[in-house]
Amino acid sequence: MSELIPEHFRTAGGLEVVHLATPGRRRAHVALHVRIGSRFETPASNGISHFLEHMMYRGTEGLPTAHDVNAAFERLGGMLYAHTQVDAGLFSVSLPRENLREACRIFGNVVTRPAFSSIDVERNIVREEILEDLDDDGRDVDPDNQLRAFTYGPHPLGYPITGPLGNVERFTVDELHDHFSRHYTRANVVVALAGDFDRATASLLVDDTFAAMPEGVRILAQPPSFAREKFPRSKVISDPGSQTALRLSFRSIAAGAPERTPLELILRMLDDGMATRLYHRICDELGLCYDTSAHWDAYEDDGVIDFSASATHERLPRITSEILGLLRRFADEGPTDDELEVARKRQFWDIDGWQDAPEDFVDHVAAERLFLRDFSLADERARAQAVTRDDVVALACRVFAPERLVALAVGAPDREAKRGFAAAVSAFGALRV
Repeated sequence: MSELIPEHFRTAGGLEVVHLATPGRRRAHVALHVRIGSRFETPASNGISHFLEHMMYRGTEGLPTAHDVNAAFERLGGMLYAHTQVDAGLFSVSLPRENLREACRIFGNVVTRPAFSSIDVERNIVREEILEDLDDDGRDVDPDNQLRAFTYGPHPLGYPITGPLGNVERFTVDELHDHFSRHYTRANVVVALAGDFDRATASLLVDDTFAAMPEGVRILAQPPSFAREKFPRSKVISDPGSQTALRLSFRSIAAGAPERTPLELILRMLDDGMATRLYHRICDELGLCYDTSAHWDAYEDDGVIDFSASATHERLPRITSEILGLLRRFADEGPTDDELEVARKRQFWDIDGWQDAPEDFVDHVAAERLFLRDFSLADERARAQAVTRDDVVALACRVFAPERLVALAVGAPDREAKRGFAAAVSAFGALRV
């Protein structure tokens, strides 16, 4: 079977498209990737991108209600999907290929002519979503929200995606229109298409679907600054319960940095299954918690690697010390040859696996293009093959450094556990790369 290779081009109408031809496949896919999210908000508007996503379901031309919109896609064999991230939004639908053109007609209306009806109904829905992260006193105790706020402070990268409850309570239809008109423009979107059709068909279909979308101006992001911050930093947020949630975060590299592939291999060696270092040490050997994980959040101008675990309150100091010690040893000693080879093979297998998931593949390439980054399987294979052990060690020493660490615990550790947590972070801070 020949390799599927996405095409990237601009239509006659000026829309940026990533098209993946999938000969013989019965499914088709269309998605709109949008430069929007909490990163582009202010304290007063925080949460409006997420709220806008919800409101765009609530009717459009010819389909006046949310039920009408959803039923229209479902009758065609698909389902409208959407989400909002820190710096990007997505609307997509996958369905039988013979229904793509009709689905695109509806899809185009949803993302260019939203009615913004029944705002109070949707406000109630979003309110319930926000309340999932609040305690009985109305405090946001979600560890991930609090970690970003602690890491980035007043910068928009520290805002919660859903925003504070007070903002959602007062957003108006006019404010939604203003936010929509700034972001849903040709300058701020990339269209993804996959199916059994050629580039010419894709181009015409895109121009027809999004004919009503204005040109607009590309939304720019303000990079974060840490010039006055002191690291490492630690903080405990009180939240009653049976466990304390630990987050250890290291500022790393931006999504498009040249060291991206070495970082991906580092994460594979630390956390890519239960045989890799993090789970094996913390769970298998020491039995300190049920699960632990590592995750890289990458933005266009910054990035963070988070290590997470939850356990009984008194174990907080030990888990903190053990994870930081594991990272220190990895940076000092580097991986074994076998670890690097296994990570490289798993990277290759995942790269090849894109061929079996064309909808995910085309969306990934389109998401990269939203931030002016190119993505090809051939380049990914070459970069993975080129990574050396020295590359891994150099980057690990650079990233897993005290001056990049933010440590957060959300739970009810006693005074002794809090002191032990702070001491473990300070001990790591005493080590200099």
